[in-house]
Amino acid sequence: LVEPNKQMVLKLISWNVNGIRAASRKGFIEWLTREKPDILCLQETRALLSEFPAPLTSQQSYNIVLSPALKRGYSGVATFSRLPNAPLSTRTLQISEFDDEGRVLIHEFPSFFLLNCYFPTGGKESLRVPYKLRFCEEILARAENLKAIKPVIITGDFNIAHNDIDLAQPETNKNTSGFLASERLWMDTLTNRGWVDAFRFNNPEKSGCYTWWSNLKRSREKNVGWRLDYFFVSSELIPKLKRAQILHHVKGSDHCPVLIELN
Repeated sequence: LVEPNKQMVLKLISWNVNGIRAASRKGFIEWLTREKPDILCLQETRALLSEFPAPLTSQQSYNIVLSPALKRGYSGVATFSRLPNAPLSTRTLQISEFDDEGRVLIHEFPSFFLLNCYFPTGGKESLRVPYKLRFCEEILARAENLKAIKPVIITGDFNIAHNDIDLAQPETNKNTSGFLASERLWMDTLTNRGWVDAFRFNNPEKSGCYTWWSNLKRSREKNVGWRLDYFFVSSELIPKLKRAQILHHVKGSDHCPVLIELN
């Protein structure tokens, strides 16, 4: 890649922060100062940029791009970049049913495209599953089109556990949105089209690796969780993949961050 840091490694992190203001009260800003990702993709920011904590909007290290939801205090994605003169451009899906909920930022960098996505939940009684699947199909179509131009990275909170290994209790969640057959089938389609789950590429059989835990029943303490947050990359980037990791020790949200490093 043409825009690495001094160590010739590009560090990307994705994190559903479950509210940027709440996360900032729980150590997010201190974590960001320590971790120093080159690109940080946040989901469920739940704020306008003017409502972000002042230490974030006043800092000079990162350029921040935000797609908020029209509904206040809901959804939203933000991307922080400390790469010089990058991203080159940013857009949304230009589809109101998704953009109105602040679901996606599509960035062009010199040597790749990056999609920062907050996939919908299926909602109570799975009533929003059709909306969720429409969103899934649109993301895949956009990513496929971009892949014809240069490599693509898709990251964010997918709100889907792909396989049994990706959640602690698969048998009791077969009818729960996030592990429905229709949702998992779309993930199968994603991988069948050549998109690579960076974490699973490096950890194909590793169990107990989750990125979200319910706030009930001490689920995180017991590690009864789901792997909902991913980096999927087009195959051209696999030779550059140095590391893919779940930062399970990082608190501040019901999700934890996920990370990849690219040479």
